[in-house]
Amino acid sequence: MSAVLPAPRTLRFRPRDGLTWFGLGCAGLFCLLAVLGPLITRAPNATSTDMLAAPSLAHPFGTDQLGRDLLARTAAGTQVSLMVSLAAVALGLLFALPLGIIAGYHGGRLLDDLIMRVLEIIQALPMFVLAMFVIGLSGTATAHLGPITITMTTKVVLLLGVAFVPYFARVARAATLAETGQEYVSALRVVGVPRVRILFGELLPNVAPAMVVQAFLAMALAIFAEGGLGFLGLGIQLPQATLGNLTGGGTGYLPAGIWWYSVLPGAVMLAGILGFNLLGDALSDSLSGRSTLKEMR
Repeated sequence: MSAVLPAPRTLRFRPRDGLTWFGLGCAGLFCLLAVLGPLITRAPNATSTDMLAAPSLAHPFGTDQLGRDLLARTAAGTQVSLMVSLAAVALGLLFALPLGIIAGYHGGRLLDDLIMRVLEIIQALPMFVLAMFVIGLSGTATAHLGPITITMTTKVVLLLGVAFVPYFARVARAATLAETGQEYVSALRVVGVPRVRILFGELLPNVAPAMVVQAFLAMALAIFAEGGLGFLGLGIQLPQATLGNLTGGGTGYLPAGIWWYSVLPGAVMLAGILGFNLLGDALSDSLSGRSTLKEMR
């Protein structure tokens, strides 16, 4: 039996052009600030008498209206953004992968149609609009369902995770449809290999590389969505710092020339979005055997 099974598809990520290295650097700095920033900076909520101070050696990102160090608050916000994005992508993959693989394996049949119609209903509203709608109805306060406490962070993760399910499931279904046309799948069916083994023992490893690519692209979307909700005041609330509420909170001071409050946290958020998006594009090119540089030419 092993003779008819192809080697699982793999990603070979080898940065070869400046754009990919730039994306790798942006994503690396974003993750480094999220992981190490809160450990080496001041307490994000500690106040001082240096209110709205410009960037300096003492405060590299300046301070806010309460004298809080903006580098420390940006680091804390980056950590929140990274954790929310990772959790939302993981939640979306957890539900989407089995749904997409099952739908693709039964391509064109009743079960496939049923799964995809339900996912299309969820996908009818864009992710950001859906999140705004639900948070607008439920409010930004902590909710309680009996003994379960649902914080605003949990709400954002759940909303983004649910919004990602149709996105991931469609990719998993397309990749599975391509695999089910291969001879090894027909051979496995003929010899009576259990369906669960075919789905998750043979198809899943070959679908996984495409999902890794989409996960990186979804990370960029999640950082943008979480930041956008915070910017509008519909995301995680103060005093918890996020990149979105820091950027939004500083816009009122721009006319007075206090640019650092809004621009520097916004630049960190932009670096995360660009970094993960460029990495996703590079991984996609690697999976398809293309070079990003050749595509640009």
